[in-house]
Amino acid sequence: MDLFSHVLVAYLLTYALVGAQPQYLAAGALAGGLPDADILLFPLARRYPIFQHHGVTHSLLGVSVVAVAGAFLAPLVLPGSALVYFVVMELGGIAHILQDGFTQFSVPPLAPFSMKRLHLDADRAISLVTLVVSVVGFYVLLVVERNHVAFSVYLDTLWVLAAFFVAYFGIRLAGRAGIQRHRTLLGERAELVPTGNPFSWMLVSETPHDGRLRTTWARYVLGRGITEGPVSVDGPLEPTAHTGAPASAEQALDWSYPLARHASRTIPATYHFGEAYRDAGGSWVAVWYSLEFTMFGRSPGVRVRFPSDGGGPEVRSLFYRPVQHAL
Repeated sequence: MDLFSHVLVAYLLTYALVGAQPQYLAAGALAGGLPDADILLFPLARRYPIFQHHGVTHSLLGVSVVAVAGAFLAPLVLPGSALVYFVVMELGGIAHILQDGFTQFSVPPLAPFSMKRLHLDADRAISLVTLVVSVVGFYVLLVVERNHVAFSVYLDTLWVLAAFFVAYFGIRLAGRAGIQRHRTLLGERAELVPTGNPFSWMLVSETPHDGRLRTTWARYVLGRGITEGPVSVDGPLEPTAHTGAPASAEQALDWSYPLARHASRTIPATYHFGEAYRDAGGSWVAVWYSLEFTMFGRSPGVRVRFPSDGGGPEVRSLFYRPVQHAL
């Protein structure tokens, strides 16, 4: 989850536990975001992998160390009970672990004693939906409403935000449970991939064979079942010698795939797909794009145009709206 959502969820949980006590709300919210400060430990992570992102700071031991430190230090800054400071900071840290467990970037809650990861994989690491709600929620709570409205109005806003996150995670878990029934559609290697739409999921499989990679996917929408696919495409992992212009969509995809993998780190690092079509000038155009990362209907991708006169391919990275000319 994004940092804003981590902090806001910890803030809401702290309020539910201790009420409107600013010093504890600040401590709980801070603890909700602190595990992601491990990005500052990257010099240590090179030598000690346990300090890498989503490492020991995202474990019960890591958040407990922070909570104990907070219990000793926080009362020196803002008067309060050391025990309450410990509880709210522990709660904020555990909430962070659980939220990250919902994403495709799992966390090891028992590190360093066990590196087994909590991996529900029900949401994106950074969800545009929760990010927008969190940022707007913070603005409303801390700028618009704070000291400007009756406390009852402020309280209602807190409960509305809490209800949103409960409903959001409920929808994500319901979608994950629903798509499980269709997992055998693509075979045993199929993976469940959440999208930016909380109601929409993808089944994706990648199968290497004879120096080629075959990708198959299908889309699942909560309440509607499989709405698209399964559809497949494959291409060679290494460039193949060729001359002239492609003669078909399949050939355009074959020739373009190694070029796209070389031109973009996103393509080989994520589940991806390709499509090919003729443009108005008669040239074949192949586009390879990520199935995992989308925003406003567009995905990061690579477009390869093969001029009809047989000239060299034109390769361009872009954000692409899939149109599925040929699958």
